[in-house]
Amino acid sequence: MKLNGVRVLDLSLFLPGPYLTTVMADHGAEVIKLEPPTGEPVRSIGPRAQGESVWFRNTHRGKKSIVLDLKTPEGLTAFHDIAATCDVIVEAFRPGVADRLGIGPAAMTARDPRLVYCSISAFGHTGPLRNKPAHDLAVEALAGTLSVNLGQDGEPTHPAVPVADVTASLLALSAILMALLRRERTGRGDVIDMAMLDATLSWLPNATGLVFAEDRMPVVKQERQWGGGAFYGIYDTADGKQVVLGGSEHKFVETLLHALARPDLIAAASGPPGPAHAPVQDFLRATFATRTRAEWEAWFEGRDVCFAPLLDLKEAFAHPQAAAREMLLRDEQGSLHIGLPIKFRDEPGQLNPRLPALGEHTAEVIAAARARQTG
Repeated sequence: MKLNGVRVLDLSLFLPGPYLTTVMADHGAEVIKLEPPTGEPVRSIGPRAQGESVWFRNTHRGKKSIVLDLKTPEGLTAFHDIAATCDVIVEAFRPGVADRLGIGPAAMTARDPRLVYCSISAFGHTGPLRNKPAHDLAVEALAGTLSVNLGQDGEPTHPAVPVADVTASLLALSAILMALLRRERTGRGDVIDMAMLDATLSWLPNATGLVFAEDRMPVVKQERQWGGGAFYGIYDTADGKQVVLGGSEHKFVETLLHALARPDLIAAASGPPGPAHAPVQDFLRATFATRTRAEWEAWFEGRDVCFAPLLDLKEAFAHPQAAAREMLLRDEQGSLHIGLPIKFRDEPGQLNPRLPALGEHTAEVIAAARARQTG
């Protein structure tokens, strides 16, 4: 696999760091998870299956678990012994905490210039908010994304995907891989300061037009991606379910409106989003309300239009496309796992379903690290 031979020491908790290192583990990296004595919090958060938290299973499969008390000389010595054998360290403490423990980026890269050290935090290690605590929702509030994530009542609502968490996780993964690639050429690692706020802001290139061009906030419901476009919207069906039109290119507009015998609406639907789309939206609402979701699925079959039924999570993971892409896997013990989204032709990733007991590998990892140093 692509990351065979790469050793990662993961000090992070909850979602951004653990998701990142799970992707690395799925592609061959040896991931050593340093847990607090009470364990990774998500071991006990959310629904359980086969005796384990589903959240923990999907973010800690295939890893090794160690427990060290970094506030003791013995724990700190063991940490340094292990770190000396690793290529990557991932941590998600508040800025300054790792430095106070003696394991911050300056101290660790001084010991090993080849080390890639990645810090993930809400706001990064600089700026007035650097010491402020925050999880995903608060970061999204400060990034402005909640202001455009509106419910049917027009008020901000909880997002379905933890945007700040996952954007930071994926950008941090990219940064780590870039640093490892550069290390192959220069022999030197690097330090990564990944802020969830920065990551979230960077994922808004399609939403900043009016902010950057006219210095004003968009009217959310008039923007194409947020409900202002007739061909980029959600419509109710006769059975109380929904369908989606997800592409507003002119060819899709023409195809559908000709099929529905309303070519007179093509010009409005092909123009800028906003009030001009209202007649088209009214027509589509009335039309979609005449049949069930399943009937519309059958009607759209073979038509070149960006259309999709709106599935719930259970339906989504049971869909034939998800099955064909192996995005829901069942291990030999019967536990379900989210599959690997990265599909390599050569050296594909491999899901290791084994979950570590808390501290299970502490003695083994310490002994192996010390043997490497003396060998």
